Amino acid sequence: MSRMAIDDDCNQTGQMIAGLLKWPQGTFASKVVLDEENKVATVEREVDGGLETLCLDLPAVITTDLRLNQPRYATLPNIMKAKSKPIKKLTPQDLNVEIKSDLEVVQVMEPPKRKAGVVLSSVDELIDKLKNEAHVI
Repeated sequence: MSRMAIDDDCNQTGQMIAGLLKWPQGTFASKVVLDEENKVATVEREVDGGLETLCLDLPAVITTDLRLNQPRYATLPNIMKAKSKPIKKLTPQDLNVEIKSDLEVVQVMEPPKRKAGVVLSSVDELIDKLKNEAHVI
């Protein structure tokens, strides 16, 4: 999977999926070599000190880096061919997948109301309140 999410670049999805599945993970892979006979993946990744190589038992979750491959660009004739191809639509039932929530909402409540802030007239008054009322300095 990619390291980027649709809304940010936090690189969380792969790690979360690996944790939920209890599978090994390799992040920011710049090279992946699969040994299907031994069910092992060798993942090379860039780190601050150079390159790091990981050997992961399969199945594993691997997130990719942009250095993993060179992107291919579609040519205009192939774009035109793709426009005329039919799109096959599948339902969850076609894939034998049940759509259901694994979460149960127990309670929803508003947080407690916060006290109104205080406007102070000087820095000396602020320092006095921090020392004598808040006891933070």
